[in-house]
Amino acid sequence: MRAPRSVLKQQFLKKWMMGLQVFGSAKQSMSILERKKAIKLSADIALAATRDGRTCWSRAIIADASKDDGGKVLVQHLLSPESERLKKACTGLVMDNKRVRCKKILKRSCCIKRIRKGASKVALAKSISKRIVKRRTQVLKSLVPGGEFMDDISLIEETLDYMVSLRAQVDVMRRSLAKATEVVNGK
Repeated sequence: MRAPRSVLKQQFLKKWMMGLQVFGSAKQSMSILERKKAIKLSADIALAATRDGRTCWSRAIIADASKDDGGKVLVQHLLSPESERLKKACTGLVMDNKRVRCKKILKRSCCIKRIRKGASKVALAKSISKRIVKRRTQVLKSLVPGGEFMDDISLIEETLDYMVSLRAQVDVMRRSLAKATEVVNGK
């Protein structure tokens, strides 16, 4: 069962602020580009940390961030007790992906079907709709972290969860930016 959006927002804000503090204490003089990367990385890892590795997309974000030196430190700080468990789960995810890819290649090479010239309009319409759905599924798999290794049903569930989490992230960041602007303007 998913946590309510308000709880998700509170958890995200808490972990995001912790992540920003880690970057702030690590380096005092950062360029604008470095600050941008630090804010994005801390927001992504904080978002994944709020899901506690229960979703494939959060494990994929944690695995990607763990490859980078700055990301490793942040992942360890935000996920301190469970970071090792999640890293192992993410490593397992990568191993399983190779097997899935091989199955897909084998399936593609064995099951190529051609539409005959005398095929009915219904069969032609079905094949066109299947191709459209397949293309859109591929696009969706490229948008969701870790999505390229999911089956269609899992992809839809993960996409919905990822969208809810992204929406909460946007709401929190928008509200934080509005408060920061008010403080700067002295209102």
